[in-house]
Formats: sequence, structure tokens, C-alpha cells
Amino acid sequence: MSAKIDLTRRRGLVAIDGAMALIILLLIVQIWLLSATLEAFLAGHAGVALPAAIFSGLLFSGCLALNLFVDRVDQDSRR
Repeated sequence: MSAKIDLTRRRGLVAIDGAMALIILLLIVQIWLLSATLEAFLAGHAGVALPAAIFSGLLFSGCLALNLFVDRVDQDSRR
């Protein structure tokens, strides 16, 4: 029984590590998007603001979903 619990915890940790790596990657892309959009907006290209805001919202939704996944896996692995 103990080996099964250890395997479940190990799988949970691997899933959490992968999800956290994806969250970091998405946040780096979101920071890059913010800086590129701000630079374009300050250069007078106001048309890029709305599509960038929509895409940033999608990135935020992805990070939120991954965070909820990490919470669920963490709770399942602690049982």
C-alpha cells in the first residue's frame, strides 16, 4: 500500500512540475506581449492594443486553468 501512495505522490509531483513550467512559460510570453504592445502603442499604433489585450486575457485564462489543475493534483496526491 505504501508503494502505491509513493507512486501517486511521485506522479503528482511530476504533473505539478510540468504545469509550473508551463505557467512560467506563459507568464514570460505575457510579459513580452505587454512590452511589445506598449512599445507599439507609444509609437502611435493604437490598433494593436485590443488584440493584445484579448490574447493577454487568453494567456491569463491558461495560467488560471493550470493553477487550478495544480491545486487539484496537490489535493489528490495528499489523500
